[in-house]
Amino acid sequence: MRILAVDDDPITLRIVSKSLAGAGYDVFTARDGQEALAQVESVRPDLIILDVMLPGIDGYEVLRRLKARTDAPLLPVLMLTADDTVEGKIKAFTAGAADYLAKPFDAAELVARVKALLRRFAGPSAGAAAVQGTVIAVFSLRGGCGVSTLAANLAAGLAQIWGQPVALVDLALTAGYSALLFNLPLHHTWADLARIPPAELDADLIERTLLEHPSGVRVLAAPRGPQFAEAVSADHVGQVIRLLKSRYAYVVLDLPHDFSPTTLAGLDAAHRIVTVMTPDLASAYVTARTLDVFETLEYGKDRIYLVLNWTFERGGMARKEMEGFLKHPTSLVIPFAPDPIIKAINTGVPPVLDAPESPLGALLEDLAFALSAEEHRTRGPATPTPAWERVQRRIRQRQARAERHSIGPVRIG
Repeated sequence: MRILAVDDDPITLRIVSKSLAGAGYDVFTARDGQEALAQVESVRPDLIILDVMLPGIDGYEVLRRLKARTDAPLLPVLMLTADDTVEGKIKAFTAGAADYLAKPFDAAELVARVKALLRRFAGPSAGAAAVQGTVIAVFSLRGGCGVSTLAANLAAGLAQIWGQPVALVDLALTAGYSALLFNLPLHHTWADLARIPPAELDADLIERTLLEHPSGVRVLAAPRGPQFAEAVSADHVGQVIRLLKSRYAYVVLDLPHDFSPTTLAGLDAAHRIVTVMTPDLASAYVTARTLDVFETLEYGKDRIYLVLNWTFERGGMARKEMEGFLKHPTSLVIPFAPDPIIKAINTGVPPVLDAPESPLGALLEDLAFALSAEEHRTRGPATPTPAWERVQRRIRQRQARAERHSIGPVRIG
């Protein structure tokens, strides 16, 4: 891998070069912006480490010129600068930086950041089969049912069970908070993609916009303010989902409480539609209207999974009452559990990650498994993960209990 380091400080260049050469990279250097642009053409680097304060044109202008070139618009750039202010970071990411590291820096962290960026921007290996991901939409026409919380836990559960990244797309464009549920700063959002015509979007560009969480969840965050929401069209949504399916085995959609064009684009693309409701007559009424719309749109009943989220401490319509009213079975009842949900929202750690062995964490983890692709459930991950082993243990326990009581096997889904 070729790396171009750009800095007018010879000591910094030497530290960067030595650290990266020791990690096995071919390192080239430039002392100013004009030399850097010329080196890009001759060296064809896989990544650039770029200082901001340079003689002549500064790093921001170098970055803008790089992004304007047709031969290098997706070249990852790591900004390396003494400006550690929030304003400096925003300016760097707005200009198109893929990452940002402040001086003075630790050499080990620099190498780790470089490795992560190169993995992130690596294209699919030659001859690799294209991924055809499963799209899971989480939806309710009524607010306050826990759609975003459920979507976040499904994404995290899927990533943990199958040991591979999962994309979580926040389509609640006016006030979505999927990034908050993972305590992720809004370096990039849907607003970055909305400026680009849908036909010009590609998988690498979208990859740069995703926010990475250590769990393996990659979040496409809602814009910072509702004023940016209208710039995202249904065509944007459709193209983004198509491209994410080509890279991710699972794409989870956190949908708003409406049937807007962007919401419909998400629902149309979904293989599974998890419809969330609460145990009250108003929710039953709204869910019934939702199912009517789904029928009109010719969404098969096998695509629809009803989840009853018991948001009341006591009372509420019984599960059988809800099912009788809706003439549709419920796949799961989430018990009343305000404390772990409030903790998860305030800390940015979903229960399926914070306490996967707790009753709520285990229930959500099992739901993620039940919504997984059938071929995955049948064969299991290439290397068994702790989450997969937990799910299998609980399945065996349920089967053993069922056999003791001489009833059929119990499953979620």
